[in-house]
Amino acid sequence: MRVGLFSGSFNPVHVGHLALANYLCEFGWVDEVWFVVSPRNPFKQGQELMDDGLRLQLVRLAIGDYPRFRACDVEFDLPRPSYTIHTLDKLREVCPCHEFHLIIGSDNWEGFPRWREAGRILAEHRLIVYPRPGYPVDEDSLPPHVRFVPAPVMEVSSTFIRQAMAEGRDVRFFLHPRVWEEIVKLRIEN
Repeated sequence: MRVGLFSGSFNPVHVGHLALANYLCEFGWVDEVWFVVSPRNPFKQGQELMDDGLRLQLVRLAIGDYPRFRACDVEFDLPRPSYTIHTLDKLREVCPCHEFHLIIGSDNWEGFPRWREAGRILAEHRLIVYPRPGYPVDEDSLPPHVRFVPAPVMEVSSTFIRQAMAEGRDVRFFLHPRVWEEIVKLRIEN
């Protein structure tokens, strides 16, 4: 099975994440997308993160019963900070029958040479690069196992959602309804 690995802090997961993953499944790029919730991205040190378990719970609420999505907490048991190469090695070890495709935005593709063991990732794994505003991709220059996917672009980010909520704005339509309900419930309880 072709499994797309969509790693991120998902702080919180939003409709842009879900729409991209849905596009990749429904338009034949992968058979499933696993949302790999990252405890701490080495490139995002200092960013305020919701609790790991809460972010995983929100992903599970967001993906609901859609059969082609899974929430994945593999990085919770790996050394921190979390490096993609370690995640890929672990998943290949525990799920050898799957063909994993790492899903990254064109912004991350631009900085990919700085990733830990980037050369080994390219040599041993397949990558799917999706468009991000301001980060064009020259498809003709991509390595053999890297494919550019012309997915629709949604300019929404978790940072935008957190800032808007901190300002007291109602951004429910940027989140899955179950995620919005859970966040509102937690804010009322705290």
